[in-house]
Amino acid sequence: MNRIHKLFPLAIALFLIAGTAFAGSYEKKQGDIVDVAASNDSFSTLVTAIKAAGLVDTLKSDGPFTVFAPTNEAFAKLPAGTLESLLADKEKLTQILTYHVVSGKVSSSQAASLTSATTVQGGNLAIDSSNGVTINGAKVVQADIAASNGVIHVIDTVLIP
Repeated sequence: MNRIHKLFPLAIALFLIAGTAFAGSYEKKQGDIVDVAASNDSFSTLVTAIKAAGLVDTLKSDGPFTVFAPTNEAFAKLPAGTLESLLADKEKLTQILTYHVVSGKVSSSQAASLTSATTVQGGNLAIDSSNGVTINGAKVVQADIAASNGVIHVIDTVLIP
């Protein structure tokens, strides 16, 4: 019994150190939209495009924003040469990327009750929840990824205005 009492302070100290380490890594994952996307390898193409379009500061601002984020596989489905062409045309790239963003934080349960949403780009997205949730035909494959300035919903297709 006496041995347990001697080890107890050491166990508490290790617990506190481990808890602090885990809390720090958790906070990094709970950053803004750009930070959250950059922490996930599935969004490396999207992050490259956001940087090329000069939208990093905008998507790091207070927002809130809802981003329908295409994965690397979604970008790979574009016709050959399209991505390279877009990365070289900042204006067109900006139009496409802002077509994936809606002002305000829209959760998946809220989106499921909508039939459309107006994008930051100015266009409208058709929302269909009759068989899962789709945005202009793109399937939402993961919803409600929290960010400090909004929410990300992962889609399987790049939306073209």
